Parts: sequence; structure tokens; C-alpha cells
Amino acid sequence: MKPIDVLNNIFGYRDFRPGQEQIIDTLMSGRDCVGIMPTGAGKSITFQIPARILPGTVLVVSPLISLMKDQVDSLQMYGFKAVVINSTLTDGERSSRLEGLRAGKYELVYLAPEALEGSLRNFIKSCPVSMVVVDEAHCISQWGHDFRPAYRKLRGIKNDLGSIPILALTATATEAVTEDIISQLGMNDPDIYRGSFFRPNLIITFQKKGKGINTKKEVLAYLRKNQSQNGIIYCWSRKSVDSMAEYLKDHGINVLAYHAGLSDEIRRLNQEAFIKGNTQVVVATVAFGMGINKPDVRFVIHCNMPRTVESYYQEIGRAGRDGLDSRCIMFYSYSDVINYSFFLKETADPEVKASISRKTKDFFELAESSVCRHKSIVSYFGENMKDCASSCDICGHHSLEDIRKIHKANVSVPVEKNVTAPGNAGIRTDELFLALKDVRKKIAKENNIYAYYYVFNDATLIEMAEKKPTTSGEMLGVKGVGMVKLEKYGAQFLDAIKKFKNKSV
Repeated sequence: MKPIDVLNNIFGYRDFRPGQEQIIDTLMSGRDCVGIMPTGAGKSITFQIPARILPGTVLVVSPLISLMKDQVDSLQMYGFKAVVINSTLTDGERSSRLEGLRAGKYELVYLAPEALEGSLRNFIKSCPVSMVVVDEAHCISQWGHDFRPAYRKLRGIKNDLGSIPILALTATATEAVTEDIISQLGMNDPDIYRGSFFRPNLIITFQKKGKGINTKKEVLAYLRKNQSQNGIIYCWSRKSVDSMAEYLKDHGINVLAYHAGLSDEIRRLNQEAFIKGNTQVVVATVAFGMGINKPDVRFVIHCNMPRTVESYYQEIGRAGRDGLDSRCIMFYSYSDVINYSFFLKETADPEVKASISRKTKDFFELAESSVCRHKSIVSYFGENMKDCASSCDICGHHSLEDIRKIHKANVSVPVEKNVTAPGNAGIRTDELFLALKDVRKKIAKENNIYAYYYVFNDATLIEMAEKKPTTSGEMLGVKGVGMVKLEKYGAQFLDAIKKFKNKSV
């Protein structure tokens, strides 16, 4: 079986996205690889396809249990033999899955980095592992923005498992972080794919606080004008999260809060409510989002400047994963820099402290500049590009003042400009699309799954509404429809399309 066959037949896509085929070919040849690809670029495909073709098991080291579960559930729906081995399992479940791993029963096994610190590290030496994937690989570097000590224990795993290929994946890695990843994982002359960091569907606006700017009022006004949209509002502390959430609730906005001060159960319920679409807005600290795979997040608002460009880029990357245009609004001031410097006093390593402090000041200077926002951001990661032309407040009409003028004129903000769908300005309000969304919602409810993630995303439904397929063969021509999902859900969508056509005659 060829990689393109898996892409077509299982995932329902006709062509690879940039970088995917190169990474897959590298791994299939037995070489190590570093994939630096922006959020939404399809990183998971690069190891899921080899997992279907190669003998043995692909081990995936991932930092968050919630993210592992979502990915495994999705893979199982595609017919993959995939499991999670983590601390949530009973002793019996763990033993059963470990024996399955040793017997080569699984195509993919997801693990937390901490799992490889104990006896499991020796156990997997006796298992038929074909490849190791290190997701969020920047966590292995002290120069990365989410350093996680457990990742350091991955050093030597390549030799432990017989020099099998290692794939390191990240959406944010400077040259220094990339070199550290390669060193820490003991990679052997890896192929490095560095995709473009430019995401034109993210519309970036920076607004300096002060001079009559009231962040809470601005956020409230935006939410009132965009009530149909899903989004995340980031605040820098638990106290500010609670304050913002309470303010919005007092003014009639249905929001949920998320931060480390809440119980595990409340955090789980609030996260699930957001992913399932039972609530549209979450106010959170940056603890929220790393494990979120929700493609239809239409806005990310920062009430404070993140600590570094890397952090900011990763956080806005939670918006617009489906390719539809989404807003990224950041409120900032120099007081954010001062607040971060106060907490840096707890950092023991003076070199790390100096590096983070410098990065924070660099980000403030970037925010203050009049250079294209996208150009400034990708330049930080070593990429050169022309001005974005229309995807930021420097190049297009996307300043906070412009947004206010549009709102005062009772014209909705033109968020979706590339692909259109019902519900927002510039978005298609046709009847068939809404009918297809109802079918998706019904399927999700009956199967207790996330509609957008496990059935079809909006981009796929938009294409269905445009092409109006009435046979299985025509349905397979829609991007995102493969044989697996066609067999599971195709008949229901085809029926809705036929009813629409009959009614239109």
C-alpha cells in the first residue's frame, strides 16, 4: 500500500499538504526527521500513514492525556488499531494493553513522556516498535516556551529500540530549539522540514492598553457582535480569569472559566462543553488549549501580552484550524513585561532567566512596531515573507477602531473571507448547508461524539453544499470524505442532499 492510497481511501484527501509527503518518505526510508509545521498543517498525518503501512507499532509521545484520548478515538473511527497507555487505566487495562503492545497488536500507542521514566522504558525494548514520534518536541528544550523536564528522559530512546527512526514534531521552534531537539533525542543526521509559519486565515490585531481602552468593555462589545462564534479569551492569571468571566456573565454572556485553581472535574466538564459546542466561549489561563483539537475556533483574544512570541504563536494557533478566517486580538502594555519579570525571580537558572526576559521585551517591541504582524512573527522563526497585505491591522482594516466603525454601521466583521459558511458576515446563509449541519449534529448526538471533529468539518460540509453529490462516487470527490466515513455516515448526508434537490425542483 502506498501513502497516497491511505490518504485517499482512509482520510478522504486527494493531495498531501506541504511537507507531509516529504516527512512520510523520510520516515519510510528509515531516517530521522524533524517536522516544524504550523498548527493546522496536518502533522498527525505524517505518522498515522506510516503506522498503517509499516509492520510493528508507532509509539507517540504526547504531553496531554486529553489530547491523546481525542486522537485515539478519532483514529479508531478511521479503523486504526490505536490505544492510550497512561495513568487513567486500571491495572487490568494497563496489563492487557502492554501485552497487546508486546504482541504487535496495535498500529499506534500513545504515551505521556513521564510513562517512559519507569519500568515501561525497559519493557518496550522487547516490543516490535517501528518508529517513535515525539509530539510538541519543543518541550524537550530549555530554550523552548513549554519546557517539560520529563521530555529530557527521552534521550537515548533511539538506541534503546535499535536505531529506529525518530520523528520530532512541533509548531514552534527557532534554530536554537531545533538544534537542541536533535541533540537531546540523539537523532542521526535528520531530515528537517520547516514549513511556512504564515497563516493568512488568522487576522491579527494588536491594541495597546490605556488612552481610553477598557479591555473588558472591548471584549464584551466584540462578543455581543459575534454571538455565533466559538472562541477563547486568555487572561494571564487565575484572578483575572475569574474577574473577566464574572464581568461577562453579569452582562449576559454565556462563558465558562478554566484555570488550575478549579477542580479537575470542573476543568474537564468545562473543556468538554466547549469542544462539544455546549458553550461557545471559554475564559482561561494558557493552561487551556494545548489539548484542544477544535477546528472551528473563530477567535482568540489575549487580554495580556503572552510571555514570548513562541507562546503567542502557539496560542493563536488554536484558532482557524479548519482554514476559515479567524480573529486574533491582543491587548498589551509594558506592565505585562514588568509582571513577567517579577515572576522570573523564581527561575533558578540565570541563563534561562535572561533568555526569557529578553524574549518578553522583544515581543513588546514587535507589538509596538509598524511592521506587518505576520512578517514580524515569521521573521522571529527565521522565515522571510512579504507583507501579508490583508491579514493584520498594519496591512488591512483590522484595527480595533476599524472594528468599532464596522460595528457601529451595523455591518458584521468580515471574518470568513476565504471559505464561507452560515452564521457570520461574508458567510453563506443557504438552506442545504444548514440541513447538513443538522445531520452532523444528529449523528454526533446519537453516537456521543464531537460533531465537528469526528464526523465532517465545516469546510467539508461547504463543499458538499456546493457540489451536491447524490451518489457514493460523487461523495468521495468531496475533500475530507474517505471510504471509512462514507460507509459510516454517507447515506445520511446523501439523503439530505437528495431531499433538498427534490424540494428545489
